[in-house]
Amino acid sequence: MTTETPRWFTSSYSNNGGACVEVATNLAAPHGIVPVRDSKNDTTGPVLTVPATAFTTFVAGVRAGEFGGA
Repeated sequence: MTTETPRWFTSSYSNNGGACVEVATNLAAPHGIVPVRDSKNDTTGPVLTVPATAFTTFVAGVRAGEFGGA
């Protein structure tokens, strides 16, 4: 993988409600990946590594409302 450390951040929409997903977009440009993790219970748990292009497509779909609402 990479020796760079992911810089994790949580969406401002998480509202500290405990249902947090964090991403580290600092690896998108240099490595073409976006690490994603579920941080509500364990920040040392598994990390899903998504291709940056797939993550960009996902975010565009969320913004366009393609996944419905809660």
